[in-house]
Amino acid sequence: MVVMASPKIFGLSLSSMDALNCSPFINWRDFNTGRGADAKHLFRFGFRLRVTARGVLWSPPLTPRDTNGAGTSRTRRTPVESERRDSISLLNERIRREHCKRESQPSRPSMDAKEADMYIQKVKEQQQRGLQKLKGERVGGDASASSFSYKVDPYNLRSGDYVVHKKVGIGRFVGVKYDVPKGASSEPIEYVFIEYADGMAKLPVKQAARMLYRYNLPNESKKPRTLSKLNDTTTWERRRIKGKVAVQKMVVDLMELYLHRLKQKRPPYPKVAATSEFTSQFPYEPTPDQKQAFMDVERDLTERENPMDRLICGDVGFGKTEVALRAIFCVVSAGKQAMVLAPTIVLAKQHFDVISERFSSYHNIRVGLLSRFQTKSEKEQHLEMIRNGELEIIVGTHSLLGDRVVYSKLGLLVVDEEQRFGVKQKEKIASFKTSVDVLTLSATPIPRTLYLALTGFRDASLISTPPPERVPIKTHLSAYTKARVTSAINHELNRGGQVFYVLPRIKGLEEVMEFLEQSYPNIEIAIAHGKQYSRQLEDTMEKFAQGHIKILICTNIVESGLDIQNANTIIIQDVQQFGLAQLYQLRGRVGRADKEAYAYLFYPDKSLLSDLALERLAALEECKDLGKGFQIAERDMAIRGFGNIFGEQQTGDVGNVGIDLFFEMLFESLSKVDEHRVIAVPYHSVQFDVNLNPHLPSEYINYLENPLEILDEAEKAAEKDIWNLIQFTENLRRQYGKEPYSMEILLKKLYVRRMAADLGITTVYASGKMVQMKTNMSKKVFRLIIDSMASEVHRTSLVFEYGSIKAELLLELPREQLLDWIFQCLSELYASLPALIKY
Repeated sequence: MVVMASPKIFGLSLSSMDALNCSPFINWRDFNTGRGADAKHLFRFGFRLRVTARGVLWSPPLTPRDTNGAGTSRTRRTPVESERRDSISLLNERIRREHCKRESQPSRPSMDAKEADMYIQKVKEQQQRGLQKLKGERVGGDASASSFSYKVDPYNLRSGDYVVHKKVGIGRFVGVKYDVPKGASSEPIEYVFIEYADGMAKLPVKQAARMLYRYNLPNESKKPRTLSKLNDTTTWERRRIKGKVAVQKMVVDLMELYLHRLKQKRPPYPKVAATSEFTSQFPYEPTPDQKQAFMDVERDLTERENPMDRLICGDVGFGKTEVALRAIFCVVSAGKQAMVLAPTIVLAKQHFDVISERFSSYHNIRVGLLSRFQTKSEKEQHLEMIRNGELEIIVGTHSLLGDRVVYSKLGLLVVDEEQRFGVKQKEKIASFKTSVDVLTLSATPIPRTLYLALTGFRDASLISTPPPERVPIKTHLSAYTKARVTSAINHELNRGGQVFYVLPRIKGLEEVMEFLEQSYPNIEIAIAHGKQYSRQLEDTMEKFAQGHIKILICTNIVESGLDIQNANTIIIQDVQQFGLAQLYQLRGRVGRADKEAYAYLFYPDKSLLSDLALERLAALEECKDLGKGFQIAERDMAIRGFGNIFGEQQTGDVGNVGIDLFFEMLFESLSKVDEHRVIAVPYHSVQFDVNLNPHLPSEYINYLENPLEILDEAEKAAEKDIWNLIQFTENLRRQYGKEPYSMEILLKKLYVRRMAADLGITTVYASGKMVQMKTNMSKKVFRLIIDSMASEVHRTSLVFEYGSIKAELLLELPREQLLDWIFQCLSELYASLPALIKY
């Protein structure tokens, strides 16, 4: 079968086609076609173009061979097979996955190398100040990250504990015993004995203290998959490097986010005379830490041009709210709106009451509460007022982050207890940080927040000094009995106080209510939980705050907020079901007056508790003094679930090395983040000296609608960035099908130059068996890239010498194969870019 095609459609003579076949760069400006969709479909389904004396003909796909532009033949693959096996497609897919992750994050403006230098230096200075302040270093002292160690003291280990040796891997601790050193007649010394998969190791105690870490996992199980081998450390080395690269990727992502936060600008807020009058209304004498926090926030708002992102870390009742009130006053005095975000309606209502009372004498400042307690018409009225700028201060729960809430002139976001919000709410909060000032209040910050504070990636003020009238809370941990419960309640009621009775689930509340009503028939008792009708919950909390209800049986809805001076006993049942941070927050509901407060933690039976639960409770009992919220949050990091810290993706990487070693790697990486930086070079400055100029098949040239324009688009896409080149390639294949081999070579040359430019490589050339790539990257960056490479072949063949990446091949390759090798090598190098700062 032969299908005739009009020669006029193509506008080409046989001689001009031959000329095009000789070189893809001849007479393209004279090339003009006008084919319709039918021709495209014929080509896609395998019909071939033939030029004869009768004209241009379409021939059916009679052979399984096709001719490439270099004059050789290769087996024809189906489009699906080509797409699956093609190295360009594999690279595109890998980069697309990384691009999708980036798109889920807040948009980041471009930044040149000079700007990046300035901002990185700012971050380094901030790191030093943060480390000195938060860890009690003297100004000018050594506050390097190396001073933060998660190594374990061998004397604190118990037989059977799993440990990690930095060089050998995971083993099981047996004990500390005296033994005589090998080949010595001296006195016995203490050794740490560790069991591995293939034998027992012993280390002197001093050496063990420098190399051992406790092996903690993000979940309940502390048991590793396997123990490491003493005689083969390659498996452990791979696991350690994988954890190190995962840490580096997280750190770079954080660094880039905070670099761009530093780049955001807004005019400083004016200092107003009315501020002194407002601050004088505070009825207490501020503690030294409070005064410092006041000054920190005022400096952020009135002296800096970057939006504030400050963490106020203070224990319950230590005065964090007053810091927020002063920040709110500064912002609304300048004509901006302030949003106060709380995790529960109970806490939001308390904030609303405190703010309303404090601003009651300022009639031009209006305060509104948006909550599910309101009717539909009330909500609509508030939304309209927010949109029109008629409410200066808006208080509420996560509903304030909804799409229906449109702010007229938002200037400040105050977030209380950020760890209580869900992932989507946290992402929304993060999106505000690029445009408005953000103040986060927390007694137990989420670990991510804490680490940012410790390393200077965000500003933090630590309030650890208790108010003078505060008395430490007495904590009792014991098995549950009804007698112990009634004894605790009797003690509080006899001195005229009130009691919180907290359970982990709604299910058991009614049963406790029945027991307490029988025990205290003349006492007002009530239940509170988040599933109650709004009005009912509000009335219950109001009555408890006023002292009408003496015993409140509730879930952890009271974990945050509730400042009730007369409630100084809290009973927490089934403590094994609470997280350490939750228990610490719940305990903080009492002890806010000058009365001695009590926290009774009851568990059903110790034999039912997991090791994790026992460790949580032991840590809580150790922190009986005030001001331990910051330290307990740091300890909680190594105990509670890791998925909500850095995301589920990193959980497996932590499992490779254990949390303690992972966090030490994190500290080390944060302190050296500026060293892991690659500076891209202009695309046109990259020289690719491999003489390879393939000829495109004439039928493919005919099939392209505007060949010259298409190749020009390809060059422009490569010049812009890798993502534009990927989009061009995929669009080309979508429209015209899989390209012939000669076109694939042209595309690979564009990819090679683009990837080289992004990696800071200026020249790629080959001489005999040697391939060299001149680069501006440092040896440390090269080492990190090599560590993260998946390909063993490229990892072992590449070396770094005198500013060049070199590889000696086993034999001199033909030019097409050499291009493939360089393409694959650069693809492997490029895959490491997420672990590097790219400015």
